[in-house]
Amino acid sequence: MEYIYRNFYRNFYMRTGGFMPSQPLNQTVFPGDFFQIKNGEMIILGNIFRAGIIHPDDAVFEYGVRLNPSAWNFSHGVTKPYSGRGTGRNAIEGQFEFSKQIIAFAMEGSFFFKSNRPESVRIANWNELQQQLIIKLTQTFFSFRELYLVTECASASDWTLAVASSEKGELEIATDEENFGLVDIFGHQSARTIQSKNIEYYHREVKRNPSFFIAKKLVVQDEKLSDFITGLILQRQSQNEWAADYFDYPFEFDNMFTPTLSKNVQISSVDMLRANELNPNTALLYFKWADISLDDIEKLFLTYDS
Repeated sequence: MEYIYRNFYRNFYMRTGGFMPSQPLNQTVFPGDFFQIKNGEMIILGNIFRAGIIHPDDAVFEYGVRLNPSAWNFSHGVTKPYSGRGTGRNAIEGQFEFSKQIIAFAMEGSFFFKSNRPESVRIANWNELQQQLIIKLTQTFFSFRELYLVTECASASDWTLAVASSEKGELEIATDEENFGLVDIFGHQSARTIQSKNIEYYHREVKRNPSFFIAKKLVVQDEKLSDFITGLILQRQSQNEWAADYFDYPFEFDNMFTPTLSKNVQISSVDMLRANELNPNTALLYFKWADISLDDIEKLFLTYDS
């Protein structure tokens, strides 16, 4: 995804209590969807309910969960250098009054997001399903080692988003609705865009499109990861001694060297298991579900194109 949206995605996660916009924006996402993030792309692979991984009788949903409206209206790097009333005239209705506002964006990636009546649909019995899903998604149905699973999706009766492409971003909007005064008119159904400059994305959604979500991610159990790291470090510490005996060459070693491991070691810890060590009976010893974090959002902006 283009880096210009990073500011919006990070703020959205922090302001809404862990919700994440779909990628690309406005893509539909439903409870039970499972996906991976590869080369900056969110790739939806299926749905646990549609695929029959969870029987319909075992699924319990909670519908129309009301979300805090104030948490779903926010901006960053936005000012309103002008708000005022004016008059105009047309041939049919004669003179009319209108409210006008200019919205300025301070930098590339500055944004304005506004929504109304946000609600969600969630898997109500997630705690009852999560363990069988680990077994089914890593062993019996699939052999995933890295996966995200949507547990809750959200929509709004309407929402509007503007993202600036530079520090010179600007929107000029107006409404002729009566008694509107000088309150904020961005995102209002009667607002019309008079002029826009250096705006990367500007969209108003008027349907309850479920394009925001909360997800869990599949991770390695902390205890198994710790055991693996300890064993791997001990193995690497004795590597020099083994190499000196095995190879017929006078290598020279730095005995002060201390082995270290990267943050991504949890991937290797499962890959290094011996054949049949990971099976339906042991899967719960190695895997668990964790909440998505800002680190996962960062993956949407990491690409590896050559």
